[in-house]
Amino acid sequence: MGGLKLIRRSNSQKSQHRWKIKVFVMMLLGSFFGTLLIMETQYSRIRMLALLSTPKIQNPKIAFLFIARNRLPLDIVWDAFFQGDEENKFSILVHSRPGFLFNKVTTRSVYFLDRQVNDSIQVDWGEASMIQAERILLQHALMDPLNERFVFLSDSCIPLYNFSYTYDYIMSTPNSFVDSFADTKEGRYNPKMDPIIPVQSWRKGSQWAVLNRKHADKIVKDDRLFPMFQLHCKKKPLPEFWRDQYVPPDTSKIHNCIPDEHYVQTLLAHEGLEGEITRRTLTHTAWLILSSKERERKGWHPVTYKLADATPVLIQSIKDIDNIYYETEYRREWCTSKEKPAPCFLFARKFTRPAALRLLNMSALGLHHEVISNDWTPQ
Repeated sequence: MGGLKLIRRSNSQKSQHRWKIKVFVMMLLGSFFGTLLIMETQYSRIRMLALLSTPKIQNPKIAFLFIARNRLPLDIVWDAFFQGDEENKFSILVHSRPGFLFNKVTTRSVYFLDRQVNDSIQVDWGEASMIQAERILLQHALMDPLNERFVFLSDSCIPLYNFSYTYDYIMSTPNSFVDSFADTKEGRYNPKMDPIIPVQSWRKGSQWAVLNRKHADKIVKDDRLFPMFQLHCKKKPLPEFWRDQYVPPDTSKIHNCIPDEHYVQTLLAHEGLEGEITRRTLTHTAWLILSSKERERKGWHPVTYKLADATPVLIQSIKDIDNIYYETEYRREWCTSKEKPAPCFLFARKFTRPAALRLLNMSALGLHHEVISNDWTPQ
């Protein structure tokens, strides 16, 4: 009996010893995993703080500035264009007639919803109100510090390439793209502008410019040249409207000055900034060929492309243009991008809505989209 008791006591001691070992191992494992959990939590916190403290790199943006009568008839074409950006590289502003709103009734593109400026003015072609509208758009666009380029577009403009190509082309140079050449024809420059605007600074060109931020800021802050344009740069009345206003006996002495064809070019020349611009526009415009008598009666007018004109051949012919000749300066501007030969134009005008939609549906513009019908018209 005594031996049996000794055996039982020995087994009980061994069992207690094993239990203690298990408890110790469990405590050791618990401590190990607890330490790992604490370390993982601390690592996650440090990583999160590092992410929060590291500023997110934001892409420089292009501000697309539309000048419209009211709605944008080609909004769906531009909708397909802007869908090509997935990195928030653009902003949009529209100058339309006062009181016009871009909402779900007036546009089918989400990109244009509420993008109208709230201080727009009534714009009349050939008047200083056009350059005032440009200044209003620039003033709003400059409020976004990420906007580094500013593109003026009309309501009849279409893009010729996809967003990626357009963005890279414009951002590949620090220069502005401004069509600018010496205006040697008499009748445009008004001597009353001197000495604020000397004739040596007088320039002419297309209003459809692409500006860098420095030049956009110069235009917004200008308070010397703009008043001169308001006072002394006015279009010559066409004969068909002479009955409505006083006409001097010798109409040949009337200055025919179109402010938007001179203002930006002249201001940059006056400020000594022509070395910072590429002296051509990125927007293609074809002009009607009229006889001298017709031109005197009707004035200059750009070609409007209609449904029958809208073909891939037309678009390709515009894309194939690689140089521009300026007669007044005997200068040929060869078009380049990143120091390599490149197409001259990224945009083109004037296109009707049916023409633009046809080009979009034919994939002539290189934009991805669903087939769009022309049976819906915004109010």
